[in-house]
Amino acid sequence: MASPPMEEPGQLKRAMIDSTAGAIAGCVSRTVTSPLDVIKIRFQVQLEPTTSWALVQRSLSGPSKYTGMVQATKDIFKEEGLPGFWRGNVPALLMVMPYTAIQFTVLHRLKTYAAGSSKTEAHKQLSPSLSYISGALAGCAATIGSYPFDLLRTILASQGEPKIYPTMRSAFIDIIRTRGFRGMYAGLSPTLVEIVPYAGLQFGTYDTFKRWTSSWNLRHYPNYGLGNTEDDLSSFQLFLCGLAAGTCAKLVCHPLDVVKKRFQIEGLQRHPRYGARVEQHAYRNMFDALRRILKKEGTAGLYKGIIPSTVKAAPAGAVTFVAYEITSDWLESILTSSSS
Repeated sequence: MASPPMEEPGQLKRAMIDSTAGAIAGCVSRTVTSPLDVIKIRFQVQLEPTTSWALVQRSLSGPSKYTGMVQATKDIFKEEGLPGFWRGNVPALLMVMPYTAIQFTVLHRLKTYAAGSSKTEAHKQLSPSLSYISGALAGCAATIGSYPFDLLRTILASQGEPKIYPTMRSAFIDIIRTRGFRGMYAGLSPTLVEIVPYAGLQFGTYDTFKRWTSSWNLRHYPNYGLGNTEDDLSSFQLFLCGLAAGTCAKLVCHPLDVVKKRFQIEGLQRHPRYGARVEQHAYRNMFDALRRILKKEGTAGLYKGIIPSTVKAAPAGAVTFVAYEITSDWLESILTSSSS
């Protein structure tokens, strides 16, 4: 196997670039989209219908706490103020740093192994199926490494007012006390099942959209092919590719995300105004949860929060990829110039 050119950073530098760029990109994306994430979580953990139309259609007389994005936004702002939209953002950032760092690092290593080279140009020649598999495996590794922070984020973001847990530390101690260490991984099974198609679709379709965009550039800009590669797409084009990739992945995988959230908040004693609670051991397993939600809440129950989730997934995916590409290129240029 031919060794990479001298100007290509070594494997240690490459891993550092991927980890740092991935972590920064994830933190920027998570902070920007936190308000939509909080609204999405509130919808997903609400057992009652999340739209006024669903209430009428199912002939339900009981009130629902949240019945739409606008109404939910007004309610959260009125009851919790602006900080309410960033509930759980600390564990979310603590989660996204190792998650994104592990994800991009493992992804690069897998692509390097598959392509036989650490060069970006070689990675672009991988088939969509290899990009899909690499993305899925990277997502699984990142999920296992950061899952406890994900669970804490969900609990803090869904509790509302008055707070059950004033801090992340208090939530962690109570979960360990009442559920044990396994409680920190409640909902991991549907998460891993979800992450395989989600991460695979996100990274696989991202590479595909970049190829299509590069081909479009070649057709419409005659001089584009002179010394240019897929890495020379504009920031706006990378934004659109990330937006399309994130949206496609979220639409396919949303029901499993709902199931995950239900497992994560089992037994959480929220105020009665937030509706019925998800009791401890309400679901035996992932398939039982899917069956019960479908039976009691209908198909709409599996897609609660799909609107804020889709609205969030688009800019989140776009911001993540653009921030990663820019940060990665910047770090690579610094490390390459310093070693020359």
